[in-house]
Amino acid sequence: MNMYVYILTNATNTAIYVGVTKDLVRRMYEHRHNLDPNAHTAKYAIHKLVYYEYTNEPYAAITREKQIKSWNRARKNKLVESMNPKWEDLYESILP
Repeated sequence: MNMYVYILTNATNTAIYVGVTKDLVRRMYEHRHNLDPNAHTAKYAIHKLVYYEYTNEPYAAITREKQIKSWNRARKNKLVESMNPKWEDLYESILP
């Protein structure tokens, strides 16, 4: 099963969100369109995809999400910068 761990941020890169999903394109649509208006991502306008990784193991994805969530902000920043040094929105690159 395809699984993704991902990191989103807001326009100024000050707030971040770490999530896991089996359908990254669908999940990004949900975040970007605030389908849950009470969600953390909607409240703080966290819509920019800046990092993602793929695994085919659901347990590994959930474990990785929890691991990243436990990190301090500096370590999360380093992870994002390892893939995306300019913190650009990667959304267009995941579209089919």
